[in-house]
Amino acid sequence: MPTLSWKPKGGDRMVYSVTKSITTIGSHRSNDVVIAKMELEPYHARIVFDSRDFNLTEGEGSGQILVNGKKRRKIKINHEDRITLGNVQLNFSMLDLPLGNVSEDDRSGRVQLEALRRLQQFSSKLMNSESLPLLLDELMDSVVEITGAAKGFLVLFEGDKPVIKVARNMNREKMVESVAELSDSIVARVVETRKPLIVSDAQSDDKFSCAESVINLRLSSVMCVPLLERGRLLGLVYLGNDSVAGLFEASTMDLLTVFASQASLLLQNALLMDDLKLKALSLRNELKDQRFGEIIGSSPSMVEVFNRVEKVANTEVSVLISGETGTGKELIAREIHRRSRRVKGPFVTVNCGAIPESLMESEFFGHVRGAFTGAVATNEGKFKAADSGTIFLDEIGEMPLSLQVKMLRVLQERQVVKVGAAKPETLDIRVIAASNRDLEQEIQNGRFREDLFYRLNVFHVNLPPLRERGDDIILLARYLLGKFVKEFEAKAKGFTPNAVIAMKKHAWPGNVRELENKIKKAVILCDGNMIGTGDMDLGDEILPQTLSLAEARDNFQRNYVLDVLGRNNGNRTKTARDLDVDPRTIYRYLEKA
Repeated sequence: MPTLSWKPKGGDRMVYSVTKSITTIGSHRSNDVVIAKMELEPYHARIVFDSRDFNLTEGEGSGQILVNGKKRRKIKINHEDRITLGNVQLNFSMLDLPLGNVSEDDRSGRVQLEALRRLQQFSSKLMNSESLPLLLDELMDSVVEITGAAKGFLVLFEGDKPVIKVARNMNREKMVESVAELSDSIVARVVETRKPLIVSDAQSDDKFSCAESVINLRLSSVMCVPLLERGRLLGLVYLGNDSVAGLFEASTMDLLTVFASQASLLLQNALLMDDLKLKALSLRNELKDQRFGEIIGSSPSMVEVFNRVEKVANTEVSVLISGETGTGKELIAREIHRRSRRVKGPFVTVNCGAIPESLMESEFFGHVRGAFTGAVATNEGKFKAADSGTIFLDEIGEMPLSLQVKMLRVLQERQVVKVGAAKPETLDIRVIAASNRDLEQEIQNGRFREDLFYRLNVFHVNLPPLRERGDDIILLARYLLGKFVKEFEAKAKGFTPNAVIAMKKHAWPGNVRELENKIKKAVILCDGNMIGTGDMDLGDEILPQTLSLAEARDNFQRNYVLDVLGRNNGNRTKTARDLDVDPRTIYRYLEKA
């Protein structure tokens, strides 16, 4: 237990147990530590315990404070620190020192401080995300030990039903056999009144001597206190003693009541954190269900893509993947490779739009040493590098016609001839191509060979743009947020409602790649916990105007009337008949249009 010790001039050493949350030191007799010295201010200093640390601060006067020889105004003090107040030196210790005769108030203070320490330990372990059941066991062990009870029960409410979550004895053991023996009049009284109850001598008590728990658990003394958090009953703590020599007293009841009031706050946080963990686990499982390899999505259009990939993956046919830039064509190609029999072979990606035309043939098919100026070594080429695996030809629409002819021959014969060589080499590869261009339109424009198109397009997979994937946008956004928050150690936790609406309304011309870039930027820029439209450069102006229900209904009816009128070629009489309304209604809507 923390203590302050000092030795007055010509007197015996004095020791004071620091048991209060605030301990005052000064020359005035109202202080906790009274030092009658002219050099001390009436209220010279104070020690504040914040459930974790002891902090020394100035009092109401201007008295000087030195800690380990250095002048301080406020400082955390530690074991064996030397505190100088005026001409008096005090020693602070975290250990018990001999106190001689200890008063009852001092003993009570010790117990209270120990109770605070137990709560602080519970709080620290809670912050370290320890298992909730283990934490609750430890909390009840602390209650049993502090109060001197023989057994203790923690009851929490599930809906309106009280459920025993923890049953412990003084030996820190579970009491499985006693779990069903607690529902009785004592518990009912505390639940009804929400006030603590002590039955000091349960066997002689007129009201509660016949309580089920008193009889079944053979209790001599009982205490029961509610766990309240902002007026809401979380549960209760029930303690019992089965020895006449250990009857509970009012002072113990007071201690338990204070302990329970503080524990309620921590317990509520523990329950919330446990609930958050369960929700996080549920979200992870949900995300897992909505993942297809490295691809995230659950919209009907993406489910159709996944179904097609599953069907084609284990075959050897060539696949053409189409879709706008940034839709994830390479991810789909990798997933086809991963699910194929070639998974142990290489996956080689070639960006046809990033290689200069003069180097394309050499990059694709390889060259021998001396084949051209600068060919100082033999190069196997991308196709040979993909042997026994898969080659992914990204942006195939960028390939010049001169190379398309040679590409067609390679796909037909599964052989390549290096630049500068005469002997062909056999290949065992699968070809997956992708393009953001409309290749059929490119054929009509004379920029892509029709025979090569049909060689590549044995099986077609079309990736929908992000704007057509519905709630996948938010699913992807949350996944990317978690990824970048971890990467940049940021504090953003989610998106504001306006940001969610804005993301759904945005056209996303850059698709998933654009979404990824915007969220990465937002995570870096966001100063708060929630990412808003400004952080993502989406702007509030794109948000839909909120209309009253009457206005929304009127707009819908007007648009529907005009739609039916258009289908009837402007025939107002037929439109009124179809809609089962008076013709004047049609005229009224036409006036508003």
